[in-house]
Amino acid sequence: MQKLISYPISVIYYLCFGLTLVIFHPIQWVCFNVFGYQAHKKSVDYLNFFLVKCTNLLGTRYTFKNVESIPKNVPLIFVCNHQSMYDIIAMIWYLRRFHCKFVSKKELGSGIPSVSYNLRHGGSVLIDRKDPKQAIPVIKGLSEYIEKYKRSAVIFPEGTRSKTGVPKAFSQTGLKILCKNAPSAYVVPVSINNSWKIVKYGFFPVGLGNRLTFVIHKPLAVSEYNFADLMEQTETAVVQGIKI
Repeated sequence: MQKLISYPISVIYYLCFGLTLVIFHPIQWVCFNVFGYQAHKKSVDYLNFFLVKCTNLLGTRYTFKNVESIPKNVPLIFVCNHQSMYDIIAMIWYLRRFHCKFVSKKELGSGIPSVSYNLRHGGSVLIDRKDPKQAIPVIKGLSEYIEKYKRSAVIFPEGTRSKTGVPKAFSQTGLKILCKNAPSAYVVPVSINNSWKIVKYGFFPVGLGNRLTFVIHKPLAVSEYNFADLMEQTETAVVQGIKI
């Protein structure tokens, strides 16, 4: 029944979602090219605010737990499980004070209004999953960026999203590069729940009435751990916070 009801609602939702992307594309361009980083960042914040509001049409609600535990004015590495693109929209808006930058696949860097522009110009990085060697200097550059400007990197160590909510095995490489080149950073494990349910039928129709929860776990200072222990504690925290 929910799937049947979702068809007309999904049409309205995607019209609103697509229109938001199209409207904010030139806004981003003007902000970036005329006013610089801070104006562009603000335009991206409000782009994602409106994208979040679009998902409210689906009955989607968001809860972020323990945000107050995140250290301020230090580089951050958010390490999260990955369930859908809605993970990213929510984090950009609700964690906007931390200037989230993402490690994304290169295919997203072109062809998508607003999204591709932000990935190319907003501080995020694009990697070629078929060429692991290319990813190393790119991620290294991101770690040096967050170290210099005290901003945050978001990495999904599963490599791709889980279609059922069940977490995949974590890859160590990306996080290891980030930690090595951002020694003053804090790793912040984040468990994401129920995002996959929005796309449980695929692209169309979309799932209705879901509450997405983002659980922030204890931040871990990179300088206080060897990498093996840091990786183990991070993965354990993320996985234990996932409710299937």
